[in-house]
Formats: sequence, structure tokens, C-alpha cells
Amino acid sequence: MITGITGQDGSYLAEFLLHKGYEVHGIIRRASTFNTARLEHIYTDPHDAGARLFLHYGDLSDDEQISHIIYNIKPDEVYHLGAQSHVRVSFDTPEYTGNVTGLGTTRLLETIRKSGNGMKFYQASSSEMFGATPPPQSETSAFQPRSPYACAKVYAFFMTKNYRDGYGMFAANGILFNHESPRRGETFVTRKITRGISRILAGKEKCLYLGNLEARRDWGFAPEYVACMWKILQQEVPEDYVVGTGESHSVREFLEMACAYAGLDCEEHVRIDPRYFRPTEVESLIADTEKARMHLGWRPRVTFPDLVRIMVDADMRAAGLPPIGEGDEVLRRKFPGRWWEGD
Repeated sequence: MITGITGQDGSYLAEFLLHKGYEVHGIIRRASTFNTARLEHIYTDPHDAGARLFLHYGDLSDDEQISHIIYNIKPDEVYHLGAQSHVRVSFDTPEYTGNVTGLGTTRLLETIRKSGNGMKFYQASSSEMFGATPPPQSETSAFQPRSPYACAKVYAFFMTKNYRDGYGMFAANGILFNHESPRRGETFVTRKITRGISRILAGKEKCLYLGNLEARRDWGFAPEYVACMWKILQQEVPEDYVVGTGESHSVREFLEMACAYAGLDCEEHVRIDPRYFRPTEVESLIADTEKARMHLGWRPRVTFPDLVRIMVDADMRAAGLPPIGEGDEVLRRKFPGRWWEGD
């Protein structure tokens, strides 16, 4: 079972688990319009013989709905990816963020505990929890959250650990550093940059408006990270893992590399808008990945320049423009067949 299955990570994880032979159940929020675009290529009518992907309406703020779904499905593994996950938005909706991102985790853990079915639980923790802690950050680094989102994730992290220690549950935290892809939400800075560039080149927009360009992040390729989530739940003993590339790059570097690749003049088309600055900023995040390398045998294959090119090519295509092609070549070379090959 996957919460947040319609998001970037949820859609890649569903794809990965179906490839592994799983029956996959996802929780989605009820809306008057379809919000399952990232799943369309793998979704089949549940009435069809052989269907292995099933969607259920639910809300992480509603304990009754969550309990009903888990008691009926009785999943072997629960991947909890659902959250109000936009850091800047969390400053505008702190109570909602705490309810869904923080308390939503407790609702799931308590339901799993009461079920007594021995389910394995994965909590999608975040590098944002480290906040002001100097890099590199590892599993033993202190948490100094700098946003309502990060505070809610710290709460969820420790609730997961508490249920593991107190009740002997198989509950593990994956502390994932920033991971991006063409399926990233359009308001997240990396996708905002690549989508904005393509739309400017297509004549649909004139300027790209951004906030702090000096923040540094450890950026990787999302499909590789969901494979690591699965590896965490296949261990004999539940533990917490930091997952990242071990490299740091600024938003400015991402922007300049994307513009150069697409042949766009940054100075002419990029503007800074103070509304996109956070009240409290996280200056630098770099993952110390030694534990994930040693215990899980996990290493990323997609580099930072690879990631930029993959995302620009995808958004050029989405804007009706021919892609430059180097990003497509990266995928063909490093992931023959489909992205999960070799995992």
C-alpha cells in the first residue's frame, strides 16, 4: 500500500513494485477531477482479469478512512509517502501541514499496530529535518528544522522510531535528500526552472520568477530513490537510512546549467521575486551516504548534469519543442529498457 501514490515518488514506486510482481494499492484524495496523470501508463480497470493496481479514496487527516482501508487490504508493506510536501507552502498552512504530514503518520502507525498483522512500514523522512545542521548530514546528525514542513517530518520520524522501539514493529525511516524527475510537481524549484525555460523558448512565457538562488541541495534522480525505499523494507532489521548523492549544488548552478543546455540567456529572462523566499532558509544539505552504501549496496547512477538534461529534455517535449537529446541519451545509456533495470 502506498500513500501519496499520485505524486512523483508514489508513481515511480508503484511502477517499480508492479515490475517486482506486487499487488499495489494506493490511497488518493477525492476530487471532482482526475488527479492520476502520473499513473495512467500503468493503470488498468480493476474489473480486468490480472489487474494489480487498485486505488482507494482516503485522507491522512481522517483516522476512520485510513483504518478502514488498512483493515480491508491487510498489506504486507506500507510505504507512507503522502504529505503536504511543499516547504514554502508549509509556512502559509502550518496547521494543515502538521495535521497531514505529522499526525497522518501517527494515524497510520496506530492502525498498523492495532491490526496485529506484522506489516512493514516505511516512513518518507526528509533531509529538510536537518535544517541548520552543518553538512554533511548523516543518520547521527542532529535535527534543526527550519520550516513547519520540517518540524512535522521530525515528529513523524520520531513517532516511527518510537513505534519500532516500543512495539517491536518493522518501521523504518528513509531520510531522502532532494530527488527530482520530469514528474516533479511544477511548483518545486527544479521543475519550475526546466518548465519555465521550455515555455519561454516556446513563446508561452517571457520571464521565470525565482527566490533564493544560493541555497545548496543534494539532488538525485527520483526513480533511483524509490528503489532504495524498497531495499530498506527488505532488510532483516528495520533501521533508518540517509539516501543521497553526497554532492551539493546551488539553485543558481541548476538554473545556469539548464539555461546553457537549452541555449537561453538567464540574465534576460530570470527575475527574483521576494515572495518566493522562505522566512527561515536551509542553506546547505549534503548527504553522508556511507550507511546506505554499506548496508543496502545502493549507489546513484544519474549525475547532477544528467538530471538537469533529463528534466530539460522532458519539458521541451511537453512544450511541443524538440528536445536537445542528451538527457534522452543518458536514460538510454544508464537505464537500458526501463529505469528499474538492474535494481
